[in-house]
Amino acid sequence: MKLSHHNVRFFLVSLIFLILLPLSGCWSSKEIESLGLVAGTAMDLEKGGGVGGEGELEQEDRYLFIITNQFVTSETTGNGTKGGGSQQKAYKNVSETGDAILPTLRNMILRIDKRAFAEHSKVIVIGEDLARTLNLQQILDFYLREMEMRPSGFILIAKNRASITLESKEPKVIPAYQLVEIIQGHKRTTKISPPMILAKLEGKLHSGSSFLLQNVISENGKNKFAGAAVIEGKTKKLLGFLNEEELQGLTWITGKGKGGLVESFDEETAQPVIYEVLKMKSKIIPYVDGDSISFNIKIESEGRIAENWVVSEEAFKNEFLKRAEKAAEKKVESLVKNVLEKIQQEYKVDVSGFGNKLRIEYPYVWEKVKKDWDQTFSKVPIKYEVKLTIKDYGTVGN
Repeated sequence: MKLSHHNVRFFLVSLIFLILLPLSGCWSSKEIESLGLVAGTAMDLEKGGGVGGEGELEQEDRYLFIITNQFVTSETTGNGTKGGGSQQKAYKNVSETGDAILPTLRNMILRIDKRAFAEHSKVIVIGEDLARTLNLQQILDFYLREMEMRPSGFILIAKNRASITLESKEPKVIPAYQLVEIIQGHKRTTKISPPMILAKLEGKLHSGSSFLLQNVISENGKNKFAGAAVIEGKTKKLLGFLNEEELQGLTWITGKGKGGLVESFDEETAQPVIYEVLKMKSKIIPYVDGDSISFNIKIESEGRIAENWVVSEEAFKNEFLKRAEKAAEKKVESLVKNVLEKIQQEYKVDVSGFGNKLRIEYPYVWEKVKKDWDQTFSKVPIKYEVKLTIKDYGTVGN
């Protein structure tokens, strides 16, 4: 049946109307000028901040903390100077004190003329004192529940105060965004812990296992990643810190590094030879003999000579390559040895996945020891083997 000219015209007009209808607007749209985009949040324990009174909890049982939100608004992102003075910062920090998260955030309404919009929040930084005093489940409960919060936001621990990590002497820098850029560097170094996002952290907290969070420090108004924070599984509180070398050792144990350098010295000339990691893998093997548990770690890597100060040797020579491999292996073994001593003898926590390997290979044994696994882990013997292979010499052989 042929359609009449009138019917075809009616059909096309209806089709165009249906196509354009969804483009007419968005019911949930928000005017950007009315919003204060939360780029990041810092949380600190108020110094000497206990609250309490008659009929309430004792003063030492309750704590005050300070929340600092970093806002990016249409005004802060404007160019040039304001009122002929110094250049305006690209962000605005607003702090409020309270003893619960949501009321404290709502009290910020009294200080700002923009609606806080947290869907673009990139990072939450928790201060050292707060992380040692209250457990992370309590601290982050609101953020884990809040629908508006970005589940891919990163979690960091600050050495000392968290709020100073959201400050910068450079007016064009937004510190929260800068922290995220530094996090992306974990693909090129073993000195940055694998990123921990809010969604992943929730599983860690419920598992009862100890874990690491990236540590950040602020020096002269500039942020730097410096090792990792150790979070105890049972208490969910900050136990202590690993320095940069100890974090390197832990990265080799887990095999989760995507890149990095091994700085070693040639045994004959004492000159530096730098091995760059191209591939890294590690296998943690549990052994059970009666009531005895032990582990063996097999670490393998392929890499290249990225820098060589031994000018008397040709980098292509097999003898020199073997010597360079042994020097790098010796350095990795030292890193592994030192961090195992730290987590087993000083902190007495498993933050590198040994318990998970035991659970997979020997589930019946795991059921017996999982309740006090960190204590058990501190006493188990651990052996390790390191094999590094140089596959590339760069463009210079002599």
